[in-house]
Amino acid sequence: MKRIIFLFVTTIYTLSLFAQKQTTLLSIAKPKLVVGIVVDQMRWDYLYRFYDIYQPNGGFKRLMGEGFSCDNTFVPYLPTVTACGHTCVYTGSVPAIHGITGNNWFDIVSQKTVYCVEDKTVQAVGANAGEAGQMSPNNVWVTTITDELRLANNFNNKVIGISMKDRGAIIPAGHAANAAYWYDTKSGNFITSTYYLKQLPDWAQQFNDKKLVDSFYEKNWNLLLSKKIYEKYCDTDDNAYESKPFGKDAVTMPYDLKQFKGKDYSKIASTPFANDLLEALAQTTIASEKLGMRDVTDFLTVSFSSPDYVGHAFGPNSWEQLDTYARLDITLGKLLDYLDKTIGKNQYTIFLTADHAGAHIPEFLQKHNIPGGRWDDGEIKKELNDYLKKQFNQSNLINAVMEHDVYINHILIDSLKLNETEIQRSLTQYLLKKDIVLNVVDKHKAAEAAIPEKIREMVVNGYNPRRSGDLQLIMKTGVMDAGKTGMSHGVWNPYDSHIPLLFYGWGIKHGNLRRETYMTDISATVAALLHIQMPSGCIGKVIPEVLK
Repeated sequence: MKRIIFLFVTTIYTLSLFAQKQTTLLSIAKPKLVVGIVVDQMRWDYLYRFYDIYQPNGGFKRLMGEGFSCDNTFVPYLPTVTACGHTCVYTGSVPAIHGITGNNWFDIVSQKTVYCVEDKTVQAVGANAGEAGQMSPNNVWVTTITDELRLANNFNNKVIGISMKDRGAIIPAGHAANAAYWYDTKSGNFITSTYYLKQLPDWAQQFNDKKLVDSFYEKNWNLLLSKKIYEKYCDTDDNAYESKPFGKDAVTMPYDLKQFKGKDYSKIASTPFANDLLEALAQTTIASEKLGMRDVTDFLTVSFSSPDYVGHAFGPNSWEQLDTYARLDITLGKLLDYLDKTIGKNQYTIFLTADHAGAHIPEFLQKHNIPGGRWDDGEIKKELNDYLKKQFNQSNLINAVMEHDVYINHILIDSLKLNETEIQRSLTQYLLKKDIVLNVVDKHKAAEAAIPEKIREMVVNGYNPRRSGDLQLIMKTGVMDAGKTGMSHGVWNPYDSHIPLLFYGWGIKHGNLRRETYMTDISATVAALLHIQMPSGCIGKVIPEVLK
């Protein structure tokens, strides 16, 4: 009898434990808020090169020390530019699938240049911004991780994107976002479009009314750190190959910004104070929209654009870029402090990455006997059209050259019954004679190209027959598409394609990973963390080492 009673009690206890386990499985824990951070043009090596100047309570050391770092994350397509990068991060896809083949492209059907987020069917909201407000995510052909989170919650949660750049706010927020806000350089306001809202929320209008830009201009841009630190880490401060965004006579730090107060709201973008402005907007957005304060997971996307503007003007080895990252570290620390206070430590999840990295200024490389050079889209287009006119007695056989893509004028060639194969062969031979060109790839046959597998895959992943050019120019190392000064990005090389990837907070392990991962893996990993479907065009893989 005792044996029967024992077996009965044991069975009931076991069933009780099983029931508890089943109940636990049916109640899926999730973070209150996900914050996706993209630092525009951040090289991976900035994490370590500037490590000693970062503050213990700043952002980078906390993200690295308490979170998880994927140290070998790469962009898997061409071109490595802003629009493609933001789209890849949030879709887990590549231009061949998601359709964003560049910041701009020459559309084969409409026969015109298209900007990545342009939408003439919508209007600006928040300022009389004209074309600057005619923007939406309609050119993106697939869903984003933010869209999938909205779908998974039956649209009861909130998704908002913010950035200085329109494409940095719009694309990450996705198609189904509650709102996206970007900076209008004419008014100094953050604006949106009628795609999202008919008018700005009161809190956003009040934020604009403060004209924080002017208060940042009042500070001027002085050195944050000791002069000896800049001399240790950087090139000399005065270089003819750096651009001059603050005027032809403003050649070294510090910079007088007070002169722009109330007059020119565009200059803020080329200073680290644009990051502070955006962080202030992030705090205001979280508080006003009560993000992370309900029983569903909300998502805020934040793209810090200022490092890209500073990088283009002054380069990775400049005093200005070092100062920008020293200040961004403090700004990120402020954001983490705010999230800890309002959402709760370990109640939110962050990932931080970049849309692309950036090359050294060619003249800086040459000064140190390292190969480098320049070329320019407009000059190359004119040169190629002049060459083809001599060969085939016809003008304008090239529609466009942009972001290392050569677009052949198929309609004109067909109408004149010219031999397109011969034109393309002649172009290729001509380009290969140029000292700065390493190779030329027929994008229609890129999978068969006799080039290293890594580059071939990047060309294939970046090719879309409606929006891509016909020839992909592969330049020699250190050669960039830029003007007479400053620097650029867009190529396959590690200096443009090796990006940081940090995860932090709820559901994230502490550690680092040295195996190769890709930008496409970010959305897949976030989807696994949130137990939701991957975006519709996602080709990335979950990084299991990151997740608890």
